[in-house]
Amino acid sequence: MSESPYRLAVIVGSVRDGRFGPVVANWFCRQASQRADLVVDLVDLAHVPAALGGAPGAAAPDEPRAPFAERIAAADAVVVVTPEYNHSYPGPLKAAIDSVGAQWHAKPVGFVSYGGISGGLRAVEPLRVVFAELHTVTIRETVSFAGAHACFDPAGEPVDAGPVNRAATAMLDQLGWWAEALRTARAARPYGS
Repeated sequence: MSESPYRLAVIVGSVRDGRFGPVVANWFCRQASQRADLVVDLVDLAHVPAALGGAPGAAAPDEPRAPFAERIAAADAVVVVTPEYNHSYPGPLKAAIDSVGAQWHAKPVGFVSYGGISGGLRAVEPLRVVFAELHTVTIRETVSFAGAHACFDPAGEPVDAGPVNRAATAMLDQLGWWAEALRTARAARPYGS
């Protein structure tokens, strides 16, 4: 294993008013931050430039202000936190994904989804196709929350933390393996060369 932690970008994929995404993303970031093998960069699409679906100039006080493409380029791995809207994922998330090109190449991508009865998994499956086209490796393990609002207490913690914490650990274990392997490979030989 590398001596330096890998950089994990966690993307909050919803920009709607009243969205639940930050609750889910903040929980996941707390889980990820407990690990010594990574550092987290929380990328909230509601706080990126208007062209990507966020409000103009709406960066949160603690939100890094580097452009989205630079943050994806700096990442060794990505986790997308997405709701399910109309059996798919949000339009602003697609706009953000499409605004970046080679920065995605040869990086692992994991998914944390939330929604109604399907737990947002109908949003994840089309995202896998999109990310395959961008030359990423999507992680098999996912974390999903069916009936998401009832899954969290008022403090933003899962009501039944055991299963989702185990799912997050399994996904982060796979993500870490791929992040390290692909970071080493990119350093040895740039992707596409």
